[in-house]
Amino acid sequence: MYNKRSVGARQEQIAVEYLEKQGYVILERNFRCRTGEIDIIAKESGYLSFIEVKYRRNTAKGFPQEAVDPHKIRQISYTARYYMLKKRIPTDTPCRFDVVNILDRDLSLIQNAFEAVF
Repeated sequence: MYNKRSVGARQEQIAVEYLEKQGYVILERNFRCRTGEIDIIAKESGYLSFIEVKYRRNTAKGFPQEAVDPHKIRQISYTARYYMLKKRIPTDTPCRFDVVNILDRDLSLIQNAFEAVF
């Protein structure tokens, strides 16, 4: 039986392990608020990084990163802004939005995948 939630949780764990090997320090996982959810929030090379994890078993429905559409970008942007407000993180803190793509068992990281949209 295919359970999207358990598959997603498993893929996010794989992404966390991958990111830690790349030098990321994980601060939060699955941060949620009214505006949306951010899969992983981490620090890396002086940046506060908001990370979206996208998984596909194959390319029948496109590549994983293609699922980060304008609507998703807006949601992540507003959620990131709320996170910074809630945690009292200064607005001049260097931030970026990264995407971890998982296609079957192949992982790739796109740093600075998109700019915040408000």
